[in-house]
Amino acid sequence: MSENKQGGRVLEFTLRGVILGVLITLIFTAANVYLGLKVGLTFATSIPAAVISMAVLSAFKNSTILENNIVQTVASAAGTLAAIIFVLPALVIVGWWRGFPFIQSFLVCAAGGVLGVLFTIPLRRAMVTTSDLPYPEGVAAAEVLQVGDQARGEATREAREGLRAVVYGAVASAGLAVIAATRVASSTIEKFFAVSGNVGSGFSMSFSLALAGAGYLVGISVGLAMLLGLVISFFGALPILTSVMTPDPGVSAAAFAEDVWVHQVRFLGAGAIGVAAIWTLIKLGGPVVSGILSTVTASRASKNGEANRRDLDMSPGSIILITMICLAISGYVLYEFLSSTPLDADGVTLVVTALPFVFFGGFLIAAVCGYMAGLIGASNSPISGIGILAIVICALLMAVVAQPQTAEAKSALIAYALFSTAIVFAIACISNNNLQDLKTGQLVGATPRAQQWALIVGVVAGAVVIPPILNLLAHAFGFAGAPNIDTVTSQPLPAPQATLIAALAQGVIGNDLNWTMIGVGAAVGAGLILLDELMRLLKWVRLPPLAVGIGIYLPMFATLPVVVGAVIGFVYDRWTKKTPNPEYSKRLATLVASGMIVGESLFGVLLAGLIVATSSEAPLGLVPANFPYQWQIGAALFFGFIGLCYAWAMGRAKKAPANAPLG
Repeated sequence: MSENKQGGRVLEFTLRGVILGVLITLIFTAANVYLGLKVGLTFATSIPAAVISMAVLSAFKNSTILENNIVQTVASAAGTLAAIIFVLPALVIVGWWRGFPFIQSFLVCAAGGVLGVLFTIPLRRAMVTTSDLPYPEGVAAAEVLQVGDQARGEATREAREGLRAVVYGAVASAGLAVIAATRVASSTIEKFFAVSGNVGSGFSMSFSLALAGAGYLVGISVGLAMLLGLVISFFGALPILTSVMTPDPGVSAAAFAEDVWVHQVRFLGAGAIGVAAIWTLIKLGGPVVSGILSTVTASRASKNGEANRRDLDMSPGSIILITMICLAISGYVLYEFLSSTPLDADGVTLVVTALPFVFFGGFLIAAVCGYMAGLIGASNSPISGIGILAIVICALLMAVVAQPQTAEAKSALIAYALFSTAIVFAIACISNNNLQDLKTGQLVGATPRAQQWALIVGVVAGAVVIPPILNLLAHAFGFAGAPNIDTVTSQPLPAPQATLIAALAQGVIGNDLNWTMIGVGAAVGAGLILLDELMRLLKWVRLPPLAVGIGIYLPMFATLPVVVGAVIGFVYDRWTKKTPNPEYSKRLATLVASGMIVGESLFGVLLAGLIVATSSEAPLGLVPANFPYQWQIGAALFFGFIGLCYAWAMGRAKKAPANAPLG
C-alpha cells in the first residue's frame, strides 16, 4: 500500500483532493436531488467517486490511496445530504413556501449535516473498529481503492476503464432521456382502469435507465420486496377498496381507482413503513446502547498511550465547539422561521422545545442510522422510515406545546414541524453514511480525523447546491399536490417521501389523519415482519419490511423499473461466477449502473433549466405530444440500451485476466 509523504507527513488531506471531491459532490448532489424527487431513492456515490478520483489523480505521480479516499469521503456527501429532499419540499407541498429561500435552506442542510458528522464520532470505535458489522458499501469502496493502489503501474488503464463504464452508462441514460424530451419516445406508460364495475386497478411503467440502475444497486432482496409491495398495493388493496367504496356521481371508474390509490392505499403503505421502522429501532436498541458504552470506555483507554494516527478523531474541544455553533444556528433559523407568523408570540417556547428534539433525537437517530448503514449499506438503509417517525413525533410534540386554535396557526405549526424535522433529517442523512466512510478509511489506513473534516467540507458543498437545484426543479416541474407555485410543465415531480411526510404533518396537527388505513397498514407491516423473520429462519431471500412498505406507497411507474434493474443485476451477478474475475465483473456492472443514474439525473436538471429559460413545457420537442407509438419506442429503447450497456460489460468481463484490478 503506497503512503507517499511530503515533509515527513502522509499525503492525505490535500487541497487538490478537496477541490476534486467538491466538484464531484456538486455534480452528484444535483443528480441525487432530481432522482430523489422523481422516485424517492438516492444512490451512493462513494465508489463512482473513487473511480473518478483515481482516474484524475493518476496524472499526479505523488497521489496516494489516502488522498483518493479523502476525495470519495468528500463526494459521499452527495449521496446522503441530498436525501434532505425527502422533507424540505414538503414546505412547498403544504403551501407555506413558494420556493426555497437560500439562507434558510442552506443553514438547515449545513447545520444538520455537520451535526450528523459529529454525532457519529463517539460511535466509531464501537461500530467500526471493534464491530463485526459488514459495511457492504464501505468495504466495496475500500476494495476499489486498494486494487487500484496495488496495481499502481497499471492503475491508469484500469481506472480509465472504470471511468468508461460510468460514462457509457451515463451516455445511454442521458440519450434515452433526450429522445423522450423530443417526444419521439414516451418516458412512461400509465393507466388506471376498471376490472369489473367499480373494481379498479392500474398499471404504469417508467422507461428510466436511472431507475433500472438504482434497482441494480439495491439488489434482488430489496427489488423483490418492492415487487411484493407493488402487488399488495395495485392487485390487492386497490381492487378490494374500490369494490367496497362508492364513487361520486359522474366519476369514471379509472378516475375513481386513481383517487382511491392516492387517498387510501398510500396511507396503508405509510402504516406499514411506520411499523417496520419501529421494529428496526427496537432490534437496534441493544447494540446502539452497548456501542455507546464501549466507545466511552475505548476513548478513556486511548488517553493512556500515544495517539495513533489511524485511531485519531477530531478533538473533544472541536466537537463540543462545533456542536454548540450548529445548535445556535439551528435555534436562530427556527426562531426566524416563526417570526411574522401567528406563532410569533410562542416563538421562544417552540424553539426551546425543538432544540432538545434536534439534539437528543438527532443523536439517537445518528446511532440508529449508522448501525443500519453498517448492517445493510447506506443505499438500502430505510432512512425514509426514520423520517416518518420523526415527523409524527415532532408534530405531536409541537401540537401539545402550541395548541393552535385558528387555521392560520395550524398552518404555521405544520410548517414549523416540517422545518424542525428537516434539521433532524439532515443529521440522519449524514450519519447514515459517515460510519460507512470511516470503515473504508479503516481498511485503507486513513486518519479518521482527516475524513471527519473532509465530510464536513462535503456537507457544506452539498448545502450550497441543494437550494438552487430545488428552486430550479420546483419552478420547472413543481411537486405533485403543491399549490401556490407557478410551473412551466404540467407533469410535476412525484416527490413521494416529501408528499407523505407533508400529509402526516397535516394529519397529526389537523387531527384528521387517515388513521383507519394507517392502522390497516400497521397490521400489514406486522405481518411483513413475521414473513421476513420466517424467511430469515429458512435462509431464503430476505424481504425487508420497510422496502415492502415503500413498494406499497410508491406509484408503480417508480417501482417497476427498479424491480427490473434488480432482476437484471441478479441474473448478471450469477453469470459473473463463470468469468475469470467475478469481483471485477460485478464492479464493472456496478459502475455502469451508477452511470445510468448520473446521466439521466443530470440531464433532468439541465432540462429543468431549459424549461425555465424558454417557458416551454417541451423545449426539445420535435413532434406533437400525440406522436404515434411513443410508448412502444420508449420500451424498445429502454431494453435496447440496457442490453448494449451490459453486453459491453460482459465483453470486458470475459476478456479480463484473473485478479484484474478495477481502480
